[in-house]
Amino acid sequence: MEKKRIAVIDHERCKPEKSGYACINVCPPQRSGIEVFTKSEDGYPLIDEDLCIGCGLCVKACPFQAIIVVNLPAPVEDEIVHRYGPNSFSLYRLPFPTERRVLGIVGQNAIGKSTTLKILSGQMKPNLGDYENPPEWDEIVLRFRGTTLQNYFKKLADGSLKALLKPQYVDAIPKIVKGRVKDILVKFDEKGKMDEIIEKMQLKKILDRDIKHLSGGELQKLAISIALLREADVYLFDEPSSYLDISERMRMANAIRELAEKENKTVIVAEHDLAILDYVSDMVSIYYGEPGAFGIVSKPKNVREGINIFLDGFIPDENVRFRESPIKFTIWAPTESSIEKETLLKYPRMEKELDGFHLEIQEGTINRKEIIGILGPNGIGKTTFIKIIGGIIEPDSGEYELPEKITIAYKPQYLTEFVGDDGWKTVREKIMEARKDALSDQWFKTYVINPLKIEKNLDIPLEELSGGELQKVAIAYTLAMKADIYLFDEPSAYISAEDRYWVAKTIKNLSEKSNSAFLVVDHDIMLIDYLAEKLLVFEGVPGKEGKALGPYNMHDGMNRFLKHLGITYRRDKHTARPRINKPGSRLDREQKALNQYYYIG
Repeated sequence: MEKKRIAVIDHERCKPEKSGYACINVCPPQRSGIEVFTKSEDGYPLIDEDLCIGCGLCVKACPFQAIIVVNLPAPVEDEIVHRYGPNSFSLYRLPFPTERRVLGIVGQNAIGKSTTLKILSGQMKPNLGDYENPPEWDEIVLRFRGTTLQNYFKKLADGSLKALLKPQYVDAIPKIVKGRVKDILVKFDEKGKMDEIIEKMQLKKILDRDIKHLSGGELQKLAISIALLREADVYLFDEPSSYLDISERMRMANAIRELAEKENKTVIVAEHDLAILDYVSDMVSIYYGEPGAFGIVSKPKNVREGINIFLDGFIPDENVRFRESPIKFTIWAPTESSIEKETLLKYPRMEKELDGFHLEIQEGTINRKEIIGILGPNGIGKTTFIKIIGGIIEPDSGEYELPEKITIAYKPQYLTEFVGDDGWKTVREKIMEARKDALSDQWFKTYVINPLKIEKNLDIPLEELSGGELQKVAIAYTLAMKADIYLFDEPSAYISAEDRYWVAKTIKNLSEKSNSAFLVVDHDIMLIDYLAEKLLVFEGVPGKEGKALGPYNMHDGMNRFLKHLGITYRRDKHTARPRINKPGSRLDREQKALNQYYYIG
C-alpha cells in the first residue's frame, strides 16, 4: 500500500506575488497538463496531495521555504484527529487523560502539543481530518469508542466535564485580564484557597502590583495560580516552566502534582524542561513527525521509560526512529581533570550596585576550551556578572578591565535586545553581519546552521520568526563571531527539548574545535548538566543581594547549588541523565545524609 503524501504550504511565508508561483512552474506533472497545483481565492497555491508525485522540486524552488512535502507513516493514516485546512498541519492520535494522574507530553515545537491541549480543553473541536464538513460530537465520540477518550469527549460535549487550560503565551494575559494581582486572584478563587496558593507560589511581593507591570516570570506564576484556584475536572498546562528559575519550577511542579494526588484531578503538562517533566509526570506521551506538517502521538509510557525513549530517539513498540542519534550524558568525575587548560582570563573580586541590588563576585579564572555553566535564581545577578566579564558594564569596585586582546561574543537574555532595530533584516543578512563568510563556511553550515534548522529561515525577516526560531538565530549569530569568550544568557528559552540538545551539542562542537571559553546562563539543569564541565553558583536574596561563587568542578558546584535548594538528584542507569528524587524518598534521605545532593558515585 502506497504511503499517503502530505503537502503543507505555510501562508505566513508564502509570497506568490514575489516568487511568481515558482512552485507551480517547476512541477513536472503540472507542466505535462496534470493539475497538481491550483490557486485559492486569495491567490495562494494549493497542492492536490493525491496527484503530487513527491519529487520535491516545488520545495526547492520556493525562495521562502514555504512548502513541505513528506510521506506519512502508513499505520496512522486512519487515526487523524484534526487538520487545519487544505495543505495545512495534521495531528494524528491523542494522549489518554487519566484521573489522579499527571500525563506529560514532550516533542518539538510545531508538532501538535498546543493543538492537543486546545482540543482536550474544549477550545477546539476535532474535525477528524474533514475540515470542509466537520463532524458533530456524536461522530467524534463514536470515533474514539473503546478508549478513555470516548467517555472524555462525551462528557466534554454535554458539559458535564470542565477542562481548564493554562496558556502557553503568558505575555498576552495583560491584554485580556486587567487590574491588581490581588484583585485578580480574588476574582478567580473558586476553591477558597487564595492564601494557600499565594504562599505556595510566593506571590506576596506582587499582590499590589498592576498586572501590566509584571515580568514574564511573575505573569507565569500568576497564570499558574489562577489555574490552581479555579474549579475544574481536568487541568492542562502549556509550558508552565517558561521564565521560571529552578526553585520556582519545583514549587510549580509540586503544586501541579497536588492537583492529581490530593484533589484527584486529571492533569496534562506540555513541558520542554525534561528534568521537571520527569519530576511532575506519572506517564509520558511522545510527539514525533515533521514540525509544521504533521504530528503523531505515541502510546503512553511510564515516565522513566518515556523520557528515555525520547532521548534515545527510537520508539521500540512502534518501530519508529525520529532522531538519528541518541542524546547521551557525561558523568563528570568529582575531582579536577588532570589535564591543565590554558588560562584565558583571571578576574578579581568585584562588586556592583545596580538599582538597589548589590552583587559581590569572588575572584575566579576562565580557561580556554572550557564550558562554564551558571546557575542561580532569577534576580540574583547572573546577567550583570556576564555583562561585567564581557566589558559591557563596569564594576564599582575591583580592578577589572577586559584585556584588548580578548574578544567577546554575547547572546543577550532578551531577544528584543538582539533584534534591536533590525527586524526588517533577513536571517541571512543578520548572520553575515557577525561574519561575512559564515554561511559559506562548510564547518559552520554542518555544525551550526543544519542542526539548528536555520537554513529554511535564511531569507525570512527577523520580525516574522517565532520566539524559538529567533532564539536559534541569536545563538547562530553569536557562534558566527570569532571570539575568545562566548557569553550565552538563557539560550534554552522558547525552544523545545529536542532543540535544546542541538543547541548544547553545537556549543560543545565549537568548544572542541576552537580555543575559546563559553559561559552559559540557564535554568534548565539537564541542559547545564549535559553541556558544562564547571559551574558558577549564585546565592543570595533575589532582587536584593547576590554572590557569585566558583567556578567549581561540576560535582562540587551542583552539590552546593542543589543543597541550597534542598533537592537531590540521581543518575538514570540507561541514559545517565539527572533525575530529581521525590522529597522524602529513600534515595533523597540517603543522599542528604551523605551530603551528596548531585549524585552518588
